Amino acid sequence: MTSPSIAVIGGGIVGLAVARELLHRRPGSAVVALEKEAAVGRHQTGHNSGVLHSGVYYQPGSLRARTCVAGATMLADFCRDHGVPVTVCGKVIVATRPDELPRLEELRRRGLANGVPGVSLIGPERLRELEPHVVGMAGLHVPGAAVVDFSAVARALAADIHDAGGEVRCGVEVTSIDTSGAATVLGTPGDSVRVDAAVICAGLQSDRLARLAGAPSTPRIVPFRGDWLALRPDRANLVRGLVYPVPEPGLPFLGVHATRGPDGRVLIGPNAVLALAREGYRRGAVDRRDLGELLAYPGLWRLLARHWRSGAAELLRDRSRRLLLRSLRRYLPEVTPDDLRPAGCGIRAQAVSPGGRLIDDFVLWSRPRLVAVRNAPSPAATAALAIAQLVADEVESVALR
Repeated sequence: MTSPSIAVIGGGIVGLAVARELLHRRPGSAVVALEKEAAVGRHQTGHNSGVLHSGVYYQPGSLRARTCVAGATMLADFCRDHGVPVTVCGKVIVATRPDELPRLEELRRRGLANGVPGVSLIGPERLRELEPHVVGMAGLHVPGAAVVDFSAVARALAADIHDAGGEVRCGVEVTSIDTSGAATVLGTPGDSVRVDAAVICAGLQSDRLARLAGAPSTPRIVPFRGDWLALRPDRANLVRGLVYPVPEPGLPFLGVHATRGPDGRVLIGPNAVLALAREGYRRGAVDRRDLGELLAYPGLWRLLARHWRSGAAELLRDRSRRLLLRSLRRYLPEVTPDDLRPAGCGIRAQAVSPGGRLIDDFVLWSRPRLVAVRNAPSPAATAALAIAQLVADEVESVALR
């Protein structure tokens, strides 16, 4: 087996973007991306609505804010150059109650501070012009919002890595990480890989792999499952682009929204309930190891104590389509129960502190010969190329020094 100089552990969109960035910075170097699944983009990258986020939600100055707008532009350029379609469909965030108007104004302020192009407050008349079947007191219009098939982006990134002389090896699970010697040694079921430096971009498994490398045991990944519904094809005309409610303060989840995806389907959801299997996409899936680690983590219990009302509401919506429909009909009143069809799910890797805080920004941890992405919540797919620059900076300044 060859001995690449840098290995990226994880074949999702962030890991592939990092491998590509390192190859572009270090032409001729040996870079390999290792993915335990049979193909790239099998988890968070391939289980989402395809929304190319704009940057209105994020606290100005945060890594998410700094990378989202730039990353969206970089990703759109990449897709254009690689023949991956991007559909600009626009987005409205809809206020349906007076108490949501100050929060809508705060989102406008954040959007302007973060450099989101064209963001503006609109009244109910303009809202109906943009989305004829949507009702609300006011809205925030983001005209440049778009959708893309992130799985197709991942495949294009993998092809770019091969073209630049790197490798993407699928079906290779990293089971140990040893940084004690002169090189970093990655153990796999088949063989070991010796590298000058390794980068962990493992999403749902990022905390476990970081611990293998000697990183602190926290923050831990707490997985949240989100199930989608879809409008019947003959009712998809109810939504033209992306329609979101005003999100609840203090939570990273955006509420029940309606999004016209890159395949033309209109997705409804998702909810956000605690997942009992990090990679269990079948409804009701339970993984004993995942469940045991959840129950043993004090941060989970503190999180549940802090947000039990929101958690209970999400769980009830998960069990009752009628309650989910009630949330949706606040701004999309024409939808009926017969309009909805099951449409799959995704599982979000959310880092939680020992104190029970949801960590809402990107988190990197590094030391000589190793960089770990400890938390990469939404908009990580949108911002992947910009995140890759941050990670590559860390590799060059710390891991390879």
